[in-house]
Amino acid sequence: MKGHRLHMLVAAALALSGALVCPTPAAADWFPTLLSPAQEAKLGAEQNPQVIKEFGGVYNDPALANYVTSIGKLLASTSEEPNVNYTFTVLDSPIVNAFSLPGGYVYVTRGLMALANDEAELAGVMAHEIGHINAHHAAQRYSQSLIAQLGLGILGAVTKSNIASQVGGVAAQLVLRSYSREQEFESDTRGVRYMSRVGFDPHAMAQFLSTLQAHDQLQAQITGQSDGGDPFGLLATHPRTADRVERAIEQAGAVTVQNPVVARDIYLRKLEGVVYGDNPDQGLIRGRRFVHPKLRFAFEVPEGFRLINSADAVLALGAQDARIEFDFAARPPNMGMAGYLTSVWAKGVSLRGVETITVNGMEAATGSARLSTQQGTADIRPVAIAFDANTAARFVFVTPPAATDRLAEGFKATTYSFRRISAGEAEQVKPYRLHVIQAASGDTVESLAARQPFSDFSEERLRVLNGLGPGDALAPGALVKIVTAN
Repeated sequence: MKGHRLHMLVAAALALSGALVCPTPAAADWFPTLLSPAQEAKLGAEQNPQVIKEFGGVYNDPALANYVTSIGKLLASTSEEPNVNYTFTVLDSPIVNAFSLPGGYVYVTRGLMALANDEAELAGVMAHEIGHINAHHAAQRYSQSLIAQLGLGILGAVTKSNIASQVGGVAAQLVLRSYSREQEFESDTRGVRYMSRVGFDPHAMAQFLSTLQAHDQLQAQITGQSDGGDPFGLLATHPRTADRVERAIEQAGAVTVQNPVVARDIYLRKLEGVVYGDNPDQGLIRGRRFVHPKLRFAFEVPEGFRLINSADAVLALGAQDARIEFDFAARPPNMGMAGYLTSVWAKGVSLRGVETITVNGMEAATGSARLSTQQGTADIRPVAIAFDANTAARFVFVTPPAATDRLAEGFKATTYSFRRISAGEAEQVKPYRLHVIQAASGDTVESLAARQPFSDFSEERLRVLNGLGPGDALAPGALVKIVTAN
């Protein structure tokens, strides 16, 4: 329930929740940065703690951090600006992404590292981000945002000395806004030069993009999204294709690397034991069940619904646009849940049949409404539960009117499945982890997939995780990544 926001609306029509929209890049890529190098460094230093906090914190593996830093510093030493004080950070996030801030800050998520299959692929991602830094793309983007907010009429009154302090809280803007194709091409062109100069095959950059595309397609299947995969993944924030990367390699005039560094086995060994998927501190999805060992609660969604854990909410998506959203919110002390529901959370909405109920010993209240939303008419049932004296646990059940009666019992069961869990039960909840094994002569993709803890798409997940196509077989003796529950 923490990490990055993937808020799915619906309740927004009720003012019950919010949504994050990643704006598209400005067309004027030629726009110069208004920041001096010192101001870029200052901006990066100011935003670095916010980025780390927003994306789950620093992943606690010093050996892995040192390994990533050594690759990053080697690549940066060949860049146009080798004297920048580069900082490389592995973030504790399952999102498959990498990004950078002005001043030399480069981030890769453990989710991205889990998907890469050798050192060259990781180097391609990091070289691309170093390219963004050296091309000052984030600083240009920040300058454009600043001018848009200040207005062209007062541009002349803004001096370089105070630019970096004009707009606060820009971390998400700087790392989540998608770059333009021209900026991506320039970063690829720079990145392939860095890679070839230190002995990596720059074609690994395109190879990893192909894996990313397969991952995105699988995520779209898993989450039932017909319009693509993770909206906060690398392909969303860095719009590129393998063909464009190959064109960048050709234009860069990179020297052909003889005996290029791949370091597949070395890289995979570094991933042994890395947390895969959600961190327990953020809550864990286990089939149709969501359990949060730190906050000590759990609930289960109906059959046919697929859980997705986001920054501030847990989502469950079903057929016909039916969905469930769960979150926590502060509530006024000493206020009954019916009053909270009607006067605070759904204030201004005409709820029908408001009633007070008890959910596993906790006071709760619910009601219903039929609303017109951007997606059409929807029936919405909010449920507010008094989790403690100052906190409400909140469900919003959303259905098209034709499906409301059919799903009513399942939604009721979900409501009453919400419960606190004991310290002992919380202690038993463990994250999934990556394990690296050597394929034996009798191992197949199917047999290894059966060892994973997934109830669906297990073979597809294993293929994507290891960069295997639909018809590819395991090579005996090769290292293979599998996901385990212990």
